[in-house]
Amino acid sequence: MPSKPFLTTAKLVLDLEADAIKSLKAQLDEDFNNACELILDCTGRLIVVGIGKSGHIGNKIAATFASTGTPAFFVHPSEASHGDLGMITAKDIVLAISNSGETPEILTILPIIKRMGVGLISLCGKPSSSIAQHSDAVLNSAVSKEACPLNLAPTTSTTAALALGDALAMAVLENREFNENDFARSHPGGALGKRLLLYVEDVMHKDSKIPLVDENASLDQALEEMSLKALGMTGIVNQHGELLGIFTDGDLRRTLTNTVDTHKTLMKDIMTKNPYTASPSMLAAELVSVMQEKAINSVIVTKQDNQAIGALNVQDLLRAGVM
Repeated sequence: MPSKPFLTTAKLVLDLEADAIKSLKAQLDEDFNNACELILDCTGRLIVVGIGKSGHIGNKIAATFASTGTPAFFVHPSEASHGDLGMITAKDIVLAISNSGETPEILTILPIIKRMGVGLISLCGKPSSSIAQHSDAVLNSAVSKEACPLNLAPTTSTTAALALGDALAMAVLENREFNENDFARSHPGGALGKRLLLYVEDVMHKDSKIPLVDENASLDQALEEMSLKALGMTGIVNQHGELLGIFTDGDLRRTLTNTVDTHKTLMKDIMTKNPYTASPSMLAAELVSVMQEKAINSVIVTKQDNQAIGALNVQDLLRAGVM
């Protein structure tokens, strides 16, 4: 058995880190507003620097800013001293993360940054530190103790820095009027990107995969087309290829409740006329909403001249990740 219960330690760590984050609210002052304004007024990029655990936190903060409307990237201070300082321009803003505020690698590049006229925001645990004194805005991330039992390993301090970085990024985001569409453009591979950036033409079946029969086709012929294309429906067109109606699995069930001759029954007599159709330029997410509202499972996609150019069903939208 462990000398100290694992769960006891875990709960203590979480309590300490939660208390540290709560205490940050009381440490916020006008410098937070100044930091936000510096970032919003910046015509270049936000450059985040940090060493060790602060560097890992800095990477995450830079990524958060980059994905929420503020061009940003992380630069390792040691690498900056050996050439990467050329990545920073006079139009940029630097966010320096250092719990002690005395990180030698950051202090080394400070004179060059200041000489370039680059704005400096520091996120540190000691507002009276050297880095803080050279900053245009200081974000106080001080914590009373680390969650480490030895009070050595950066734990509470890095959690506080991360939370303060998130608060800064979200405050800037709201004042940029950054919205879901903007976020999706930065995340085209994610679920949100698919939901907001995928169009009907990206999802629909095309060409020979579109289930279509002539208006004078028999029910037998329509059933064969529906089975072949496996979309749970078929479109019905006239001799000019114009869409006249649709016939779905639901229509089939309703039709077969009556006595019909599948060889002689023509599609023009049993189809659903003037069905809802989608535009290829319609957002797939918008189509989902319409299909749910109209309680339909399949849709024909048409051009302005009512020519069928695509078809899709609910399963296609599910596979595309927009439902």
